[in-house]
Amino acid sequence: MALVAWNVQGLGNKNTVRALRRLNLKYQPAVIFLSETKQKKRYLERVRRNMKMSNSFYVEPEGIAGGLALWWSDDVHITILHSSKNIIDMKISMKGEDVWFGSFVYGPPYNDDKLLFWEMLARKIADRDSKWCVIGDLNIVANQEEKLGGALIDQNSIKWYLDFLDNTNLLEIPMKEGSFTWSNRRSEEDVILEKLDRALATVEWSTFFDRAIVLVEVAIASDHCPLVLCTDGLNRRGKREFKFESKWLSEEDCDNTVKEGWGLNSHRANDKIFVGKLKRTKFELIKWSREKFGKNRRTEEQLIHLIKRLQDSPLTPGEVVVLKELKKELLKLWESEERY
Repeated sequence: MALVAWNVQGLGNKNTVRALRRLNLKYQPAVIFLSETKQKKRYLERVRRNMKMSNSFYVEPEGIAGGLALWWSDDVHITILHSSKNIIDMKISMKGEDVWFGSFVYGPPYNDDKLLFWEMLARKIADRDSKWCVIGDLNIVANQEEKLGGALIDQNSIKWYLDFLDNTNLLEIPMKEGSFTWSNRRSEEDVILEKLDRALATVEWSTFFDRAIVLVEVAIASDHCPLVLCTDGLNRRGKREFKFESKWLSEEDCDNTVKEGWGLNSHRANDKIFVGKLKRTKFELIKWSREKFGKNRRTEEQLIHLIKRLQDSPLTPGEVVVLKELKKELLKLWESEERY
């Protein structure tokens, strides 16, 4: 199962929606959690339907700030237990699996609220002798190594967080492809990089999902990187269901591919059977699509690889420009595929 957690810093930006759509296509998550949506339910519902997620729960923003959104597919069953501007707390289970607790969070950005937040989470786990996972923008760094640039980290906020970990015995789920999850997107001496987003779990949860890992994706239109929690590790999903893509219709050779697959001469006994024709046409379309659009996929993978390398390190002014251009190229590629 895959779960996405992302501080989008406003979902009104079309590039943010575009990046979210790509995450959805790539990982086919069972759950998507968004913080700082800054949008009302009516707009968020339109985006949810576009993502083809079946269920939703929202915490409305306060004015033009904050806002939480939780979407999930019919593959999971979710019961909302508690919500506030900083958390959506729930029970969750996949079909046929044990129930566990999940808390999707947007940690308070101000120190005056941090201690109360950690105390609230600690009370929740004290009432639960079970599997529990916390994921989202915790708005905290655990030590100076998790921050590069800027002022020294506040020792009080660190102490509150470390006390919370000691009291709850939570473990951090391993993170792959990224040391930092937030950036002020400046260069050299002005850059600040921090690890603000993460996933934590009880020993029981970590034992049950012993291959779980968190992937750090590219930050597009937001200062935060999306997190993708894969409960089964990096195992490849099963074969994707075949779907005819509307963009194929704009290609002249698509029509010939369908005709070839449907009317291909063969000496096989089931050549005239309808199901046999469908199978051959599907095979021809898959082969044609790989040849036709495979270059785009390779280009996308290369761009994402370069962006990830740059976004996780201090940059010279020239590298900042390069990073912006790489993101523009990636968005341009995504946009071209969405025109169909």
